[in-house]
Amino acid sequence: MPTQEQDGLVELASPPDDDALRNADLDPTPRSARTWNRWSLAALWVGMSVCVPTYVLAASLIKSGMNWWQAMLTILLGNLIVLVPMILCGHAGTRYGIPFPVFARAAFGTQGAHIPSLARALIACGWFGIQTFIGGQAMSQLIGLLWPAWHDLGGGGTFIGLSLPMWLAFLGFWLLNVVFVYKGTESIKWLENLAAPFLIVVGFALLWWAQSRAGGLGAILVGSQALVQGQEDMSSWTWFVQVFLPGLTAMVGFWATLSLNIPDFTRYCRSQREQLLGQLYGLPTTMLLFSFIGVAVTSATVILYGEAIWDPVELVVRMSKETGSTLLAVLAMLTLAVATLSTNIAANVVGPANSLASAFPRALDFRRGGLVAAGLGIVVCPWLLLDVYQAWLVSYSGLLGAVSGVLLTDYWLIRRTELDLAGLYRSQGPYTYRRGFNLDAMLALAVGVAVVLLGKLVPGLEFLFSGAWFSGFAASAAVYLARTRRS
Repeated sequence: MPTQEQDGLVELASPPDDDALRNADLDPTPRSARTWNRWSLAALWVGMSVCVPTYVLAASLIKSGMNWWQAMLTILLGNLIVLVPMILCGHAGTRYGIPFPVFARAAFGTQGAHIPSLARALIACGWFGIQTFIGGQAMSQLIGLLWPAWHDLGGGGTFIGLSLPMWLAFLGFWLLNVVFVYKGTESIKWLENLAAPFLIVVGFALLWWAQSRAGGLGAILVGSQALVQGQEDMSSWTWFVQVFLPGLTAMVGFWATLSLNIPDFTRYCRSQREQLLGQLYGLPTTMLLFSFIGVAVTSATVILYGEAIWDPVELVVRMSKETGSTLLAVLAMLTLAVATLSTNIAANVVGPANSLASAFPRALDFRRGGLVAAGLGIVVCPWLLLDVYQAWLVSYSGLLGAVSGVLLTDYWLIRRTELDLAGLYRSQGPYTYRRGFNLDAMLALAVGVAVVLLGKLVPGLEFLFSGAWFSGFAASAAVYLARTRRS
């Protein structure tokens, strides 16, 4: 399988033929199919970033002891930090046209790659469930506004914490997600391009409503101090370790999964310049804007209603009852549904679908892998995960940071971005290592995770767990670099 290169983009002259490591969805994207430009990728990020978790993202920071501008600065800094591995990992996708599970073979081995790939997939399944639950909430409220008897179905009984209307809405929204999974990646691109401008307009409209009703943006920001629930008598070091560092780590962890599997999207980009600018335009700007809208609107609710309403679904229901406008509620709920759907499909289905297809290439393709991931999203009972939202972000970011440390060290420092594209698809080739496992990568990954856990077990090293992504990344990168250069 000879390769050919033009304008920094590499492709195979003929398709891979080792069925143990390939199928049509895992094969390198030919140059003729790499059609995404910067705006395609920026639209993808707008569609993924504008969602309820982003809207309430600042809530966990403010409740932990930050004011509004500290929360915004932390969100911006976290997204600029995660943008770096996002672009560096995305480079491999654009240059070689490969998805994340194939890219991971270079560092971890043809079999070892399944460990980080499936770990990332399981995390995404949890996120898929959370987003589907949020979308189901919006659908349930929407149906209830149009048909008040909806909420009385089942007589108030619950099963695993959900009433019958919520189960029906949750499963209905789940099926809507499955439709896009079945239609494949082009339908996802269409959805993101359609949703992005719509969601931006709605976001600004919500901000306009807040400032016009609550006496202006200045009054809102002054009133936002009422949202702060953390302790005010912390020392600077205590605030750094217990508030800022875990908050920053949570912000990095928010997109740490995508920083690994971003090649699943950048494999379709025309050039490195397009993938870099697309991510720069789309990710930090949208995250900061929509998080700010969440803070501003919630601060306005303190002024207007005497309490902080962080949940946009609850806010829309109250606004609808206040104005008597069912149309307003319908439009708002549809917006929430579109925002959640566009985030869920791109951020939480594409990655696990490719990972599962890579682990079982003969049995699963992208569609079947996506369906399995969607099924797991129900099994995890996502409504139970919401109670440990920020702690979950911090915890799993340590694992993802350790994986990133190995991948980026291998690709940028050891191989200097040069991969054997054909060899990535051969069971017996340069990435077979020892029976398909690169033991140096496995050791580095284990050390990275162990360092993070050390911060949980030893009180004096708490900062290692508070900054889980950073400590995991640094430890695994250092060990992998030392082991590789020694051998």
